[in-house]
Amino acid sequence: MLANVLKSKRAIQMSVRTIEVFVKLRELLITQKDILFKLEQFEKQMVQNSEDIQMIFRVLKELLNPIQEPMKEIGYKRKEEL
Repeated sequence: MLANVLKSKRAIQMSVRTIEVFVKLRELLITQKDILFKLEQFEKQMVQNSEDIQMIFRVLKELLNPIQEPMKEIGYKRKEEL
């Protein structure tokens, strides 16, 4: 790099600093991948939880509003009703 062309102390410092910056960038990219992976997992979990919550509400609504079938009349029938 620069230190190969110029043999000054400043050129060497700049070359070392450039490499340090690239190493930091690589670390940031790796960290970002981890964060993105965790976000994807969280999103999948939230979708699953959302589906479960919607199912719970559907069941609760069914319990609160049961389907009422007409009840059969109990007792004897008169001859006129037959």
